[in-house]
Amino acid sequence: MPANIVVGTQWGDEGKGKIIDIISSRADVVVRSQGGNNAGHTVVNNGEVYKLHLIPSGILYKDTLCLIGAGVVLDPKDFIGELDNLESRGISTKNLKIDPRAHVVMPWHITLDGLSEAFRGGKDIGTTKRGIGPTYMDKYERCGIRVYDLVHPDVLAEKIQTTGKLKNKIITEVYGGDAFDLDAVTAEYTEYGKRLASYVDDVSVLTFEAEKAGKTIMFEGAQATLLDIDFGTYPYVTSSHPLSAGVCIGSGVGPKMITNIIGVAKAYTTRVGKGPFPTELDDETGDKIRNVGGEFGTTTGRPRRTGWFDAVIVRHSVRVNGLDSLAINKLDTLANIDTLKICVAYKKPDGSVTEHFPAVLEELDGCEPVYEDFEGFTEDISQCRSFDELPENCRKYIARLEELVGCKVSMIGVGPDRSQIIER
Repeated sequence: MPANIVVGTQWGDEGKGKIIDIISSRADVVVRSQGGNNAGHTVVNNGEVYKLHLIPSGILYKDTLCLIGAGVVLDPKDFIGELDNLESRGISTKNLKIDPRAHVVMPWHITLDGLSEAFRGGKDIGTTKRGIGPTYMDKYERCGIRVYDLVHPDVLAEKIQTTGKLKNKIITEVYGGDAFDLDAVTAEYTEYGKRLASYVDDVSVLTFEAEKAGKTIMFEGAQATLLDIDFGTYPYVTSSHPLSAGVCIGSGVGPKMITNIIGVAKAYTTRVGKGPFPTELDDETGDKIRNVGGEFGTTTGRPRRTGWFDAVIVRHSVRVNGLDSLAINKLDTLANIDTLKICVAYKKPDGSVTEHFPAVLEELDGCEPVYEDFEGFTEDISQCRSFDELPENCRKYIARLEELVGCKVSMIGVGPDRSQIIER
């Protein structure tokens, strides 16, 4: 049976939640494999808006098994808040499981995230200050606290004392911050563990057994390709692997299980935070795209930077993810713009032109976009449900995107609701 991966192909916020929701409705199992509550999926289902940060989108379907893999870093306080919000709206969470290997965001991680960003001054990365990076740092330093520890009070108390003393020393002596009361932290997190104990199970085993039973599985990505720690715009990246390959590591499955990889992009480009953005529009057109498209962060509410579609970026994503197809969202946002542009290549500072995304930030900085122009469209496309129903200029725009990035477009979003989709 199908095992689909959905990944972002730009800098995140591509509307993955909508595509994930559509595929989740057809899946038996939905798996989240990396990232933390710095990510967010907005899903509009039957007019109801759901903003999900840690819990997989399949939770909206009562018979779907939802799994949070070992590669995720979990803030238990926020996670419980998300549980409570869903349950207050009549959404059951009984089919939700968390891998005991997943690492826990502790309060000192959040504090250190903010302190380190402040220390960088004008060279800060622009993180969400949710403690994600410091949690992954502890994971790889092998001093992290995991979900297993969280639900075993004696183990938790010992680890909080051991790790907490070191973190307090760093906070107070390096940054001049205030130390945590470790007994208070232990009491608070012990209660979180009690609440979450019934959700803990081996996600690798559950996913493997589902595949063997012929179940349809969907792996939902968080963040996006250009935020990957290795293949993104380092250092303005996240601390995990949002690539398709990261799904296997973060959920504990082999790559042979995967049958279909879908990349999600907007019909334009957005970015949150700092770093180079070759096609950025710092003008009225950029403002119009932002306001019409509702380009404000699910997690932070921050306004997103906006720009024209960058085929160089998406071509890079097609390659490093091994995409089978693309879903293009928010085509409707581009209505009533006289001339649309697509970046087809970059002109480098030395005057040479490249169609490949530079490997390092130093080479990307200073690149200028090489554009092709397209005649815009004025029609309302929100009711279109087949490719042939789209205006001719929309069809030409999509066809050229396919040629430029080397990947077929299998889905086109023409509005925010899950029903406003064209499937090809």
